[in-house]
Amino acid sequence: DVALGVFDHFGRFGHADRCGGEYAARGNPAIDAAKALRDFRILASNHLAVADSFYLPLVLRRRIFFLAKAEYFTGTGIKGKLIKFFYSSTGQVPIDRTNADSAADALTAAAKILDQGKLLGMYPEGTRSPDGKLYKGKTGLARIALETGIPVIPVAMINTDVVNPPGSKMWHFARVEVKFGKPMDFRRFEGLAGNRFIERAVIDEVMYELMRLSGQEYVDLYAADVKDGKTPPPAIKAG
Repeated sequence: DVALGVFDHFGRFGHADRCGGEYAARGNPAIDAAKALRDFRILASNHLAVADSFYLPLVLRRRIFFLAKAEYFTGTGIKGKLIKFFYSSTGQVPIDRTNADSAADALTAAAKILDQGKLLGMYPEGTRSPDGKLYKGKTGLARIALETGIPVIPVAMINTDVVNPPGSKMWHFARVEVKFGKPMDFRRFEGLAGNRFIERAVIDEVMYELMRLSGQEYVDLYAADVKDGKTPPPAIKAG
């Protein structure tokens, strides 16, 4: 793993691009952690809770830009304004997912972020996990990685669903870890963007690395389908 960030029970933390204190490079990484987080521009994270979008930006000096549902920005009243402020301040870019072109719009927005030299954060599961397991990844991230040739850094959020349990508005004290894996380079598939078999292979490779980093059980079904009532297949244990 490139780097490990730890938030203690009181929320204290250091920056992930700084070794020492609560953060350190582990093992024998192929690249320097600080260089990785400074130079690469696509982060792929598991998604346990709303708190993910709070903790992940805190550990990096660079601002991360995420793609988010446009509904988060259109609420009314005090609550709506607070929600809009939270998502805007954490680098969320609104995407209208209700129209037929939403997938293409998301890819266009992601490409624009990368073209500007910014750091793009993506949750390949497409939605928060309903039960703490890791679910099948959607191929949008693979398409972006293949079209741009930019390496992907896997990021594992651990215990954010304890701080902010699914379905709960309450936040609790807990130890949170943010793990950064080695950059994943998919340039061996250059010119194959749009090939659904290659894109599936790429995103499955990313999801496997997220499973390894996070220790989550993996379910080969989209999280959105589970939320819609589909019965998931047996989970695969990490390791």
